[in-house]
Amino acid sequence: MTISKPIRVLIVDDSAFVRQVLKEILETDPEIEVMGVASDPYVAVERIRSERPDVMTLDVEMPRMDGLTFLEKIMSQHPIPVVICSTLTALGSDVALAALQKGAVDIITKPKLGAKEFFEESRLRICDVVKSAAHARVKNRPPARSEVAPKLTADAVLAKPTSHAMIQTTEKVVVVGASTGGTEALSVFLQALPLDAPGIVIVQHMPEVFTARFAERLNSLCRITVKEAADGESVLRGQALIAPGNHHLLLNRSGARYFVDLKDGPLVSRHRPSVDVLFRSAARYAGSNAVGVIMTGMGDDGARGMLEMKEAGAYNIAQDEATCIVYGMPAEAVKLSAVHRIMPLGHIAGEIVRFCH
Repeated sequence: MTISKPIRVLIVDDSAFVRQVLKEILETDPEIEVMGVASDPYVAVERIRSERPDVMTLDVEMPRMDGLTFLEKIMSQHPIPVVICSTLTALGSDVALAALQKGAVDIITKPKLGAKEFFEESRLRICDVVKSAAHARVKNRPPARSEVAPKLTADAVLAKPTSHAMIQTTEKVVVVGASTGGTEALSVFLQALPLDAPGIVIVQHMPEVFTARFAERLNSLCRITVKEAADGESVLRGQALIAPGNHHLLLNRSGARYFVDLKDGPLVSRHRPSVDVLFRSAARYAGSNAVGVIMTGMGDDGARGMLEMKEAGAYNIAQDEATCIVYGMPAEAVKLSAVHRIMPLGHIAGEIVRFCH
């Protein structure tokens, strides 16, 4: 039997406390090995010269050289999958999102001690993000083991419907799920949509606070309106609603009006928000009026929910392997035969407009 090599991680952070806690968290996963820690980019460079890590976690606020400058140098010379380790602040969110534009593959929030349940969820996310990053395709850019928590399904938040009966309407609604690499994929997709695009509801795996800043950035770039979803908010043409970090987002319906519900609940498919939860709600309340899109990301969140959408009559699209940073979530949906079309990222917006009109 072949034993796979562990994912070797270099931790770069000026806080000794963060370095220690992050090291302890990562080493609870048998698939991860912390090869070293560095207090700033200069120390990290010396470490990389002797041994190249599979993934690097990177703080953005450090002495001598800030994380963004170091990231630009790494991505332009010797690309490595980089996960940004940021604080839960508005400024931290802005810098972390800028890092994603410069080539980082994902964001984790700085670990801190708290309630056991909170710490366990934080541990799961940090380990999963690092493992996802190890599978990411990065390109040159110009200048102690613990028990694994059970992987819950969408049943934990919304029961599977026993009937597909619903009031008929001609209004279409688009539901989108994405994870690693999704921030840039969503930017490409949403910027290509016209002002009269159908209403869109999005789950992007991302920590709290970051989703609001992410939505604001997209809103400044797109013709349609993009905003973080609020509980009970209507789904409107020419608008995209993004699930707030740490909350499940469900599509709901009252007569011909679609709206969204925000729920807490447990992690589903190791995530909150979960794409499976959104897709199941779309199967229940939109049925054949829904269009499902599954984009780049590690794991299988969204695959089962997309199959439920297909069974309810929805039209489903998966991003193709060539344009994915990580071809995980779309691949799992394709394996389940839950998808009607597999398309390059740049073609998805046009296909949705064609289908909905």
